Amino acid sequence: MKNVTLFLYEWKHFIRNPFKVMAILLFIMASVYGLHNGADLYHEQKAEVKKIEQRIKGDRQKIIKEHYQKGNLVPENRPWIDYSTPFWALWYASVYHFKNPSPAMVYSIGQAEQYGFYKRITFRASPYDADLAQEIANPERLQTGTLDFSFTLLFLAPLVLLVLLYNLKSAEIEQGFMPLIEVQNPSKITWLLSRMGFYAVLLFLVIAGLLFYGAMLTRILAGTGNAFRDMLLYSFIYLVFWSVLFFFILLKGKSILGNTLQMTGIYLLFTFIIPATVHQLLSIRQPANLMTDLIDVRDQQEELYSQPDSVFQAQLNELFPAIVSSPVYKDSSKRKLAMNRSASALINELKKASIQPIEKDKQVKNAFVRGTFWFNPISFFQNRFNAIAHTHYDDYQSYRDEIQALVDSQVRKMVLDTWHDVKVDQEKFSKYQKMSVE
Repeated sequence: MKNVTLFLYEWKHFIRNPFKVMAILLFIMASVYGLHNGADLYHEQKAEVKKIEQRIKGDRQKIIKEHYQKGNLVPENRPWIDYSTPFWALWYASVYHFKNPSPAMVYSIGQAEQYGFYKRITFRASPYDADLAQEIANPERLQTGTLDFSFTLLFLAPLVLLVLLYNLKSAEIEQGFMPLIEVQNPSKITWLLSRMGFYAVLLFLVIAGLLFYGAMLTRILAGTGNAFRDMLLYSFIYLVFWSVLFFFILLKGKSILGNTLQMTGIYLLFTFIIPATVHQLLSIRQPANLMTDLIDVRDQQEELYSQPDSVFQAQLNELFPAIVSSPVYKDSSKRKLAMNRSASALINELKKASIQPIEKDKQVKNAFVRGTFWFNPISFFQNRFNAIAHTHYDDYQSYRDEIQALVDSQVRKMVLDTWHDVKVDQEKFSKYQKMSVE
């Protein structure tokens, strides 16, 4: 009964304090704005994927109708193109790979604005091609960062909790009411916990309502609802983390000013000082990779083309042993053209070799950041929110791995079909369009 009375007392105290009410309202407004930013980006990417899929469908139908159905496999205005060859058929197969946006993006935009979400797959493609970033049209937007719900939860929710709790117990001490309260409540800890519990529950209910509102914007609950459940769980844990820190400050504090200064200091320590220090240490240990290895591939390509045919052929044979027994290998009149068209396979290997140190560098950086999670909770929770929203770095790394696997598959198909002198008809062309990660 005492706890109920305390909750009613705190409710009256809360609604009579415009400062605390305004803090909650501003937090709600900022969170709703962030949720709409995430939802807008989700719907924009969904619409873009749908538009590209429609365009691909139209392009494929046009090629089939104008070339395969009419038998016009070598266009008069472009006589170098032959749709009956694997090289040109694959080139015009319009194979795309998408990273379909997750509805949970409404909660955390994460890396979604830094990486592309669709890629045209060709035997000359790479996971680090420039077109993967062509959607980033506003560099200033990246520098400032878009306000999303995870930002308000990570940085504004602790501030709101600070505003709600800063004068608990200390106000009674300064006004001289504490002896009377101690007579009525023998356990100061239980009394303080009950008062804090009211505000913690109030803020958690606000966060839960905002999470539910975000779920309605992108229909998260229409699926499994796991993202909503996980966000609710980690939001609760995050709120408990700050509540525990502030509780110990209030328990020992004796003045409003002292409590406010200590709580503000703890807030700055965990939200700015520690993350900034970790970032600075990371910058010193692992400077930014300028990806010069990818630029060096151009020089390596020139060296590749300048090699004698025998050396070039030997490298192809090592990469694809099956071509040694192919019809084109035994036909000297066709071998030179097949070698030229197979150059993309060797270039693909050069690109993969140049990507390896870049990927390794990123893995080292990510491992360093993960190693700081035990004293850097903001980064831990940010990564968890991004993982729930499928906007984490690892999600985009998996997407790049899938792109490379598709490129490898297309390269292999192009080389083997070229050397085996495969003639592409409408049925074969349709199979090329349905290539997937092997």
